[in-house]
Amino acid sequence: MLSRVANSIFWMSRYTERAENVARFIDVTLNLTIDMGQERQLQWEPLIYTTGDQELFFERYSAANQENVIRFLTFDDENPNSIVSCLQMARENARTTREMISSQMWEELNKFYLLVRDARNDSRAISSPFEFFGRIKQAGYLLEGVTYGTMSHGEAWNFGRLGTLIERADKTSRILDVKFYLLLPGLEHVGTPLDISQWGTLLKSASALEMYRKKYGRLLPKNVVQFLLLDRNFPRAVRFCIIRAEQSLLAITGGTQGNFNNRPEQLLGRLRSEFDYLHIDDIMDVGLHESIDDLQSRLNEIGEAISLSFFVVSPEAVAV
Repeated sequence: MLSRVANSIFWMSRYTERAENVARFIDVTLNLTIDMGQERQLQWEPLIYTTGDQELFFERYSAANQENVIRFLTFDDENPNSIVSCLQMARENARTTREMISSQMWEELNKFYLLVRDARNDSRAISSPFEFFGRIKQAGYLLEGVTYGTMSHGEAWNFGRLGTLIERADKTSRILDVKFYLLLPGLEHVGTPLDISQWGTLLKSASALEMYRKKYGRLLPKNVVQFLLLDRNFPRAVRFCIIRAEQSLLAITGGTQGNFNNRPEQLLGRLRSEFDYLHIDDIMDVGLHESIDDLQSRLNEIGEAISLSFFVVSPEAVAV
């Protein structure tokens, strides 16, 4: 496969996954702030820091209130990580690889983009956002299902799945990190019904509440962290994503687990192996926020290694 095509499919998948997960960031914040009263508006600024877009935001907006943050993260063309920008870039990558993807995928991606673009001038998307962001998540589910069911599961599909899973692992960890930035006004609330209900809201925003309940029953913070980071069977859990991402990478390279022939195999295999033997107490001893920071740095390193190994054309190759 041409590196240009592989790159486009990889990033098409990352951008669509990123768009859906930005909607999840907003959704979890909306749900967590419902019962906060006057403190509600104070909880939106940390979300900008969680997504890493604080510098650009404060260049463009004077206050980090609900309306400005939602507008910036959803509809702002100047924000490269806004939902509309991600879908625009995903659509452009898909357009350049039409011969490799199915017509159904192209159709659903266009519908996804138009859903967000057309809502830009609809005040209800800002004033009553729950239904709108629910529709974004549904559009993400539909596109993922259509991709799985209509595209041959060969090299192109594995590049797409690799992009989706790396992005999802990163964003699931960030959704979990939101808990520590946004939730409680004081330590006296830890363990209260408010604290427990917010952990439930967090799971619901990651589409994980039902499966968590089936496995653990009671809502306990330590179990929530374990489920979202270490579960090997739930599709949005970080460990699940890392395992499946390695499978796709090895399908592309022809490698075998436990060996490596290139930098991406080495980095992803090492991370998967560490997660295989990681215990929740190890994470809590280091600190959840610190562990998530380290995970995100390593996922970024894996993404860069994939780009250098598969997508960047060397000067020598161009000269030839």
